[in-house]
Amino acid sequence: MLEPVYQADVVIVGAGVAGLAAAHRLTSAGVTTAVLEAAAFVGGRMSTEKVDGFRLDRIGQLLSTSYPELRLTPGLDALVLRPFAPGVLVHSEGRHHRASSPPAGGGARGALSAVRALASAPRATYAPRTGVGATGGRVVRFRAAGSRSPVPRPATTLGSAMDQARLGAALARLAATPVERLLARPELPARRALTNRGLPARTVDGFLRPLLAALLCDPELTTSSRCADLALRAFASGRLCLPEGGAEVLPELLARALPPGTVHTGVHATSVSTTSVTTADHGEFRCRAVLVATDAHAAAGLLPGLRVPDFHPVTVVHHTMDEPPQTGASLLLDADREGPVAHTAVVSTVDPSRAPAGRSLVSSTVLGPPPDGVDSAVRAHLARLYGTSTTRWETLAVHHTARAVPAMRPPHDVHRQVRLLAGLYVCGDHRDTSTVQGALHSGHRAASAVLADLGAGPMHATEPLAKAA
Repeated sequence: MLEPVYQADVVIVGAGVAGLAAAHRLTSAGVTTAVLEAAAFVGGRMSTEKVDGFRLDRIGQLLSTSYPELRLTPGLDALVLRPFAPGVLVHSEGRHHRASSPPAGGGARGALSAVRALASAPRATYAPRTGVGATGGRVVRFRAAGSRSPVPRPATTLGSAMDQARLGAALARLAATPVERLLARPELPARRALTNRGLPARTVDGFLRPLLAALLCDPELTTSSRCADLALRAFASGRLCLPEGGAEVLPELLARALPPGTVHTGVHATSVSTTSVTTADHGEFRCRAVLVATDAHAAAGLLPGLRVPDFHPVTVVHHTMDEPPQTGASLLLDADREGPVAHTAVVSTVDPSRAPAGRSLVSSTVLGPPPDGVDSAVRAHLARLYGTSTTRWETLAVHHTARAVPAMRPPHDVHRQVRLLAGLYVCGDHRDTSTVQGALHSGHRAASAVLADLGAGPMHATEPLAKAA
């Protein structure tokens, strides 16, 4: 049998963004930390496949420039966020409608201007024709790179001017409401709660429902209304965006910013206690505390009795073509639900690093169980959404993840306990909200709990990690 070969103050099992965020907080406090990851790479579900120069996200969760943890987490100062065009495009009744959001960070003044803008500004539609969209502007850290969308043409709106004003006022109120007040509201399934907001059915079904489905990866909107309000608040407060270079960039930046030798990939944990982690091939890791930062299923395997939530399945289909649809850098939602695609975008226009020069990348997300012949069904649906033939589009990859996003059905505690007992902790998006913001925040909460129990300052000198026998 292998002897114990490594000592550290804290051993973290799992190198997803929650575990890596916790590791940063612990190491910054002088606590020696070892992060063990069973896979050969960090990031967990935030992974990106490389195919012929394309960067293809496996899940493709949407981020927001308003996520506080993206600014507060050490190691992410080098992260570049590539924004979508403001608001979203909604495909309804055969046309594209631009649905806007209040200006990011506008506070009360931005709320008022948002109401005025939504009440008076004309909506827009985009002619369904092929062509090369353009983006421009300056990319800055944590700020949106500006983008130029095709010139809009007047079109019918998703509701009257008064409906638009009511929607703008509702979004502006959410943007200005403290998170604590949102979490104190009565809790219902999001679909039921939307009907109680005093907004017309066309606004709910034509904009809020498809938007929330995309943000929550929940097509039936069974999610807690509190979590839905948090998602709408993030939308109203910032810009939807993608990390430049693919989803994997975020966890890789976190891992690279940790002290050398902190993260160990290819190390599979088989059991945990308050003072050690036993692995399949690398012996026992002795420590003062253990933090389990895996996905919910793996965490329950190490921590019997831990509640495992249901999951929303997600399928992402990636296509390439010579000339992209002319929707610019917009996120396109389907309000008509006439096919499997919930949302789609020319992501190479949003982030040019995701496709080789001269090629375009369209990534489309299917929520729920995928239909038989998913690629054919997606192609047919995309032809309607973009108003162009997709027969010559090349399929690069179809990524199906059955346990993509933990469900947040009511009652849902967005601050679930991370301290199981002294010396044993758990974190991840299943303990907070099912977003990157939630995963990062959960990791920070767990690190704070560990530090409160242990106090600052290292206890053990680390020893080299032994090779597998």
